[in-house]
Amino acid sequence: MDEKPSTRKSPEFCSLRYGLAFIMHFSNFTMITQRVSLSIAIIAMVNSTQQPGLLNTSTERPLAFTFNHSNRSIREVNTAEVSVYEWSPETQGIIFSSINYGIILTLIPSGYLAGIFGAKQMLGAGLLISSLLTLFTPLTADFGVILVIVIRTVQGMAQGMAWTGQFTIWAKWAPPLERSKLTSIAGSGSIGCVCCLLWFTVIYDDPLHHPCISIREKEHIVSSLAQQSSSPRRSVPIKSMVRCLPLWAIFTGFFSHFWLCTIIITYLPTYISSVLRVNIRDSGVLSSLPFIAAASCTILGGQLADFLLSRNLLRLITVRKLFSSLGLLLPSLCAVALPFVASSYTTTIILLILIPGTSNLCDSGFIINTLDVAPRYASFLMGISRGFGLIAGIISSTATGFLISQDSVSGWRNVFFLAAAVNMFGLVFYLTFGQAEIQHWAKERTLTRL
Repeated sequence: MDEKPSTRKSPEFCSLRYGLAFIMHFSNFTMITQRVSLSIAIIAMVNSTQQPGLLNTSTERPLAFTFNHSNRSIREVNTAEVSVYEWSPETQGIIFSSINYGIILTLIPSGYLAGIFGAKQMLGAGLLISSLLTLFTPLTADFGVILVIVIRTVQGMAQGMAWTGQFTIWAKWAPPLERSKLTSIAGSGSIGCVCCLLWFTVIYDDPLHHPCISIREKEHIVSSLAQQSSSPRRSVPIKSMVRCLPLWAIFTGFFSHFWLCTIIITYLPTYISSVLRVNIRDSGVLSSLPFIAAASCTILGGQLADFLLSRNLLRLITVRKLFSSLGLLLPSLCAVALPFVASSYTTTIILLILIPGTSNLCDSGFIINTLDVAPRYASFLMGISRGFGLIAGIISSTATGFLISQDSVSGWRNVFFLAAAVNMFGLVFYLTFGQAEIQHWAKERTLTRL
């Protein structure tokens, strides 16, 4: 990336590439919502007597209590009226992680196929299937936990199809100096079926074939990507990839990042309900705040990263490592502090908001680093990267369920300490081996015809 791409400007927020980013934003928002909705609903679905350290009644505090200690009002409610399923914390951990099993099954093949046949149909179909399965989830719960796990696994397969192909599209639509900005807008986010209509109607795999794109915008995108190969690849250099330490640095970063993020995404409502003793209504409100912070930090981080690059204030690798460091170090510090401030509701909520918010700064770091080191194989490598992240999510979800089932207080402390340790390992490895130059095996090779 030493070569500077074209700096010719085209209209930004009125352009098709930004329209694509916003449609992807709503699509990603939909899939994240479909994943976390069960995490909030499960508080009312499970028998709270299964939770360690809790009696047959649960203490609920209204939202005002969280921020106003002078208005403390504690009311006891019988959870038997809302408890339906006797799912232990270990069982809940398996349910939460089952969607990751499905995503893993489709990440690599969908990424490879999206690079060959185009990502539009694959993304649209994945979003539609995931949306439909979400509608059936409440019905399947009545037929047993096994069917819930199966539905969540299939839903994960559909989401895997939708997640991976995005980088195939951005490899053709995003100018290098706008990659952080565009991918952060797309990634910062029930609407599902509506998004599908927009997706199949107005989205195209590349700007060259879009019937409505302006000549100015098309020339801007094409000239910005001129130094990168757009020809179809004949084979994937697996051996070279396996020996590439910069790729392993990205994979390790994904593993570390997803470990803590999965815990926050899946267990945040449970933590707020069981540790802070907040009722389910207010738990839903509080659980939404970290995601608002995450969306804001993702967009602001992308804007800042592209600003630093466009003004030549920092080198590309410096920007990637800076945002990776912030995205792994800051949430680790917040996670380690959580057990020590459990008695302060306001401080706990602030830290819970900061963890996903600061974690998403990684989106401008190693998350999009595959577009720097191997743009020709970005979709395939993104599938592998997310595979490492999902393996971390499976392990962390299951381990969290096991740890908090032993003892609620020490269990949560061990959960956060372990997550911080994993983050620190990933950060050190990425800072040591991370790069931002196109690797030799990913460069275009001139074919000689005899």
